[in-house]
Amino acid sequence: MIADQIDKHIRTIPDFPEPGIMFKDITPILRNPSLCKEIAKVSAHQFRDQSIDVVAGIESRGFLFGMLIAQELNAAFAIIRKKGKLPHKTIELEYALEYGTAIIEMHEDEILPGQNVLIHDDLLATGGTADASAQLVCNANGNIAGFSFLVELEFLSGRKKLEQHSKKIVTLKNY
Repeated sequence: MIADQIDKHIRTIPDFPEPGIMFKDITPILRNPSLCKEIAKVSAHQFRDQSIDVVAGIESRGFLFGMLIAQELNAAFAIIRKKGKLPHKTIELEYALEYGTAIIEMHEDEILPGQNVLIHDDLLATGGTADASAQLVCNANGNIAGFSFLVELEFLSGRKKLEQHSKKIVTLKNY
């Protein structure tokens, strides 16, 4: 089962990036090409009936599997990054963090009005960045078809923030 394989390859790093955090590191998965292909295939399969036009990957680990999922779905790939990282004209969104704010952006021509967009990231925690990404896609007049994550930290309840955008929220491994 894919969840067991993911769990076997995830490395938990205590006290990173600060004391009390148990960081879920997906980088060991990247050393297993067959698992990477299987993750992309299983993730894409969950959205085959959604007519996905674009997969939007959230910086930076969302790029890793987001592109593979887009290829599986024969969809375009868009990147959502922190402010100041994209060279072309962008649209942006400022959103609240636990302490302060952040700004994300994407190229203004990444998503065309009416396109169905799957938002992908490696991990769903509090849901703040994925929620902001969904708002950014909506500001570009895209339709949120769903969300895809490798891992969900259920105790942080991030899913609740995303349900306003789509009921289709797929995670491959829950903690």
